[in-house]
Amino acid sequence: MKPTIIQIIQAMLVPGIMVSACGLLLLGMNNKYSLIVQRIRLLKKEERDIWAGVEDSHSEARSESVSMQVPRLIARLRLVRSAVFSYSIGIAFFILSSLLIGLNLVHTSMMAEILIVTAFLAGMLCVLIGIILAAVEVRQGYSIVEIEAGTVINKR
Repeated sequence: MKPTIIQIIQAMLVPGIMVSACGLLLLGMNNKYSLIVQRIRLLKKEERDIWAGVEDSHSEARSESVSMQVPRLIARLRLVRSAVFSYSIGIAFFILSSLLIGLNLVHTSMMAEILIVTAFLAGMLCVLIGIILAAVEVRQGYSIVEIEAGTVINKR
């Protein structure tokens, strides 16, 4: 039984919807990436100011806090970068599966159908990996806030 044009269009839209979903995830992760980079820059500037002699009574504790936070922020940055990469690869697989669906119209074969399903599942796996990386990053972010909060509490 030959599929109708409506069924074909519907089949091609499913990977397109996943591309849109990944685009939203990427938007959020790129924002998080920018915020982490900005935070690292601010902490490094603060550290330079402390070493340059712009000190107050809490400089030593603050310097220690900064030196603890920066490596953890860099680790978070790596996780965000990996999640962005994973989402991007997922988008590539979804686009490939959509193209393969279109090509399957011209030349229907069992191999093409296997490639379509494989590409789509690979895209979904990449999204899952990205979600896991994002969850790990959020968990690490909380520990950095605890360091910052501990510094504030210790100042009192």
